[in-house]
This record gives sequence, structure tokens and C-alpha cells, in this order.
Amino acid sequence: MRKQASILAVAMVAALSGATALANDDNKPAKNPAAERESAQPVNDTWITTKVKSSLLADTDVSGTDIKVDTVNGVVHLSGTAATQVQADKAKKIARDIEGVASVDTSALRVAGR
Repeated sequence: MRKQASILAVAMVAALSGATALANDDNKPAKNPAAERESAQPVNDTWITTKVKSSLLADTDVSGTDIKVDTVNGVVHLSGTAATQVQADKAKKIARDIEGVASVDTSALRVAGR
């Protein structure tokens, strides 16, 4: 009798565990690999832009508030005004050193007084 009760208890635990796992799976959204692939590049560009901008703002040698950052396909575009050529060069280096940056375009970045 004890053996049957033990077997029954184990079977009930196994059945409940399986039912709980199935119930938890129903709560997860369906994965859509195509949607994930489509959004991968914009997310990377957004991450790069955020990282570059926050790095510029954190650097005391660069006026990060006067420099705009945009990223397209890994290419960082810096625009706005740097106080000096040294600041413009430092902003370019900061952007270039961020992971995922393919290149940095500073053609729209002006130096004050020029």
C-alpha cells in the first residue's frame, strides 16, 4: 500500500509540474524571428547614438550639449558646434572608440569662430 501511495504521489507531482510548465509557456509571446532581424540594425544604431552622446556629455573636455549625434548603419554623424578644433577632434575620437562604430563623419561639425 505504501509503495502505491509513493508511486501515486510521484505521478501527481510529475503531472502538476508538466501542467505548470505548459501553463507558463502559454504566457510567453510567440517569437517572430523575422521581426527580430528587421529591428536588429535600428537598435544597434540607437545604442551607438546613445553611447556616443552619453560619452560626449560625460567628457569634461568636450561640450557634448552642442554636438548632435546621429547614426546610420554604424556610421556616426556629428553635427553642431565644438568650441575648439581640439574639442572637435576629441569628439571624433570618442565616437570612433565606441563599439560597433564603422566610421565617423564630422563634415557637419563646425568649430566656433570659423
